[in-house]
Amino acid sequence: MKAMVVNQYGNHDVFELTQVDKPALKPGHVLVNIKATSVNTVDTMIREMGEALPLSPATPAILGMDFAGVVEAVGEGVDNFKLGDEVFGCAGGLADLPGTLAEYIVADAKLLAVKPSNLTMEQAAAIPLVGITAYEGLTRAGIKPGQKVLVHGGSGGVGHIAVQLAKHFSAQVYSTGGGDKQLALIEELGATAINYKTEKVEEYVAKHTNGLGFELVFDSVGGANMTNSFEAAALNGQVASTVAMVNLDLSTAHFKGLSLHVVFMLIPMLHNIRREVHGEILTELAKLAEAGALNPVLDEQTFSLTQVGDAHLRLVSGQGMGKVVISI
Repeated sequence: MKAMVVNQYGNHDVFELTQVDKPALKPGHVLVNIKATSVNTVDTMIREMGEALPLSPATPAILGMDFAGVVEAVGEGVDNFKLGDEVFGCAGGLADLPGTLAEYIVADAKLLAVKPSNLTMEQAAAIPLVGITAYEGLTRAGIKPGQKVLVHGGSGGVGHIAVQLAKHFSAQVYSTGGGDKQLALIEELGATAINYKTEKVEEYVAKHTNGLGFELVFDSVGGANMTNSFEAAALNGQVASTVAMVNLDLSTAHFKGLSLHVVFMLIPMLHNIRREVHGEILTELAKLAEAGALNPVLDEQTFSLTQVGDAHLRLVSGQGMGKVVISI
C-alpha cells in the first residue's frame, strides 16, 4: 500500500511517499481502507519533536490518528462490524500503533464506530480526536442545562466541537476568538463570541455574568491561557483543559475552590485501557451528527495524501478554521 512515511523527525517536509506492506489482520481488529484523515496539533508535535515526546513512534513511522473509511476484513472476536461498513475513529499514529497517512490501517475495533450516514468521509475523519476530547472534557466537568459555559478557542478543532456539544447539553455558551472569521464562526455555531484581543477577562466576565464568572470553562488553548480560565471561572467552578503542560501558580484556583479536569484522550490508545469508551463516545457523536446537532467544520483548504506536509503547515499557521483534512 501507499503511505507517507517519516524516516527522520523534523520539519513539515519529512514525509516520503513509500510502498509498504499492507498491515496484517489481528484478533479484535478490523482492516479499514482509509478514505480520509485529519491533522491534529498532537500530530504536528510528534512530527516536530520526535523522540522528545514519549508517545512518538519509532522511525520509520506512519503518523496520523483520525480516519474514516470502509471495513475490508474483520478479525476474530469482532462482532460489531462487518465487511463494507463505513467507520470512523482515532486509532494510530503514536507509540506502537501505525497511523492513518496510508491506504489501510488495522485498527482496534473498540476504538471505532459506524460513520454518521449524513457526513462525508472527510467530515467524519475530522471528528474523532477533537470530538472525544470535547465530549470527555464537558461531561467530566459535569455540564448541566442552563449553565454559563465559556469555551476558549471556539473556532479551532476541539473548540468548535465543544461549542456545539455545550449547546446540545442546553448550556448558555460563550466563546473566545481573535479574528473576524473566527468570531463569525463562533456566532454561527450558536455561541456568544468574545474577542479576547480587545476584551480583558474581567471585562467579559462582568459583561456576561455580572461579575460572578462562568460555571464551567472549557480551555482548548491551555498553557498560559489557563490563568485566564481560572480568572473567568465562578466560585467552586469547573475548568477543563486540553493543554496542561505548564508551570502555573494555582493560588487563584485555590481561593476560588475550582476543580480542574485535565483531558488527555490518548490514554486508552497508549495504555490499552478502556478503549471501548472511545467507541461508545463516537457512537453518541454519530447520533448527534445525524440529528443535526453536530456539524464538523472543515478548513477551506483541502489536501491529498502526498500533500501531508502542506496540511501540517496549514494547521500550525493558525490561519485554518475548524479541521484540516486529507483525502486519501
